[in-house]
Amino acid sequence: MQEFSIKKAKWSAYNAKKWYICNLYTMRRQSFINFSLFQDILLSLTASLVSILVIRWISEPIPGFTVLVLKWLVASAAGTIPGILVSGCSRDVKKYATVRSIARVMAAILIKEAVLVVSLAFGLVKLPQTPYYLLIMLMDFILTGGALSYLRVASRLLSAHGPNPSEMASRKTALVAGTDEPSLNLASELEKEGYDVIGLLTRKPEMNGRVIRDYVVYSCRSDADLENLQWRFGGVDGVFFPRTVMDFKNTEDSGEDDGEPESARQRDRMSLFGHMVKRGFDILLSGGLLLVFSPVIAVCAILIKREDGGPVLFVQERIGRGGKPFNIYKFRSMRTDAEASGTPALYSGEEDPRLTKVGRFLRAHHLDELPQLWNVFRGDMSFIGYRPERQYFIDQIKQYNARYDYLFQIRPGVTSYATLYNGYTDTIDKMLTRLDLDLYYLRNHTIWFDMKVLGLTFLSIVSGKKF
Repeated sequence: MQEFSIKKAKWSAYNAKKWYICNLYTMRRQSFINFSLFQDILLSLTASLVSILVIRWISEPIPGFTVLVLKWLVASAAGTIPGILVSGCSRDVKKYATVRSIARVMAAILIKEAVLVVSLAFGLVKLPQTPYYLLIMLMDFILTGGALSYLRVASRLLSAHGPNPSEMASRKTALVAGTDEPSLNLASELEKEGYDVIGLLTRKPEMNGRVIRDYVVYSCRSDADLENLQWRFGGVDGVFFPRTVMDFKNTEDSGEDDGEPESARQRDRMSLFGHMVKRGFDILLSGGLLLVFSPVIAVCAILIKREDGGPVLFVQERIGRGGKPFNIYKFRSMRTDAEASGTPALYSGEEDPRLTKVGRFLRAHHLDELPQLWNVFRGDMSFIGYRPERQYFIDQIKQYNARYDYLFQIRPGVTSYATLYNGYTDTIDKMLTRLDLDLYYLRNHTIWFDMKVLGLTFLSIVSGKKF
């Protein structure tokens, strides 16, 4: 009897846990659905507003245009909301666009357009000329379809053929000495073993930059050259020598300049022109966003000050480009005594007891990062890079992986490739995973890579993803 009671108690506990997990999933899913519903309605109404503004732009002055716009938006809402609810396009919370999700979007649009046709036919909305009726319907259909499909399709396009983050975090890098057949065979074997072979080494300067079987050849004639390559690739886990290739670490060439070779001065993957374009983009975008979001920044500052009277900004020293410290600015989201013990502590998520009420809201919507636009504008940071860290935690990371110093070649970022997939780092294991992803970014980053990360970050924010 006692054994039966124990089994029954275990089974009840299992069911309770299962019920809790199912309900937690249901609540999160419902929250996402509600957000998608609001987002789709807003985009649909925006498309309708743009359509009627274009009609006004190409037509003669329309008497009572303000009232006409209101009637048109009411008719649009009367078609949009039932269309979305009936088609269920906001309930299809797949991560990427599918045939099913696009079909549901099209069904919602057709229901909306049917309501608009009825509104025009019965004179609820009157346009100055008959040709404008067909034009405004066509524009509304195209703009609504594009708006509702954009985020669903863009997510797939931006993520297509992208690297597997977890694979990149664990994949080791290697250089292979030599360009002959044994070296190529060794490179193939290393690829099968899980290494990422990023190039072949040779002592011949004329071979530098050539491509053999998809492997780039790098001239390496001294220890200094090898060190330069290490910096250029954000560190290399191993240099492998086939038995047929002699170790050239002790081989010296009297014709080699003791200074740093010209080809190795550009340490990271991005070209000098790419860095110039990126910096210009950072200045223009951060300056523009500071102006656009100035009302939001003012409201956030007032709310923070009114809650507990503490400082509005959270200022903390971080380590940036060249290993130099700088002050990073954020809206304060925690109590003023968050680190009263004197020991640096990491943010532990939404349930962190140190968060204030306003701070929890700012964190949830990433508004606490707005003051970092000033860091970007003045050159301390870039929009895309690696997340800057405090020296206290850098010292801990370097005890496990000393390659952190390679990140100092570039500016830290407001967001990063690692943040998309690794989120906030509250453990040393996550910090090490983040470092591997940051080093992968350093070895591969280009203007297109940065635009891809920026696009995915935008999609993650508007879809309500928590970092």
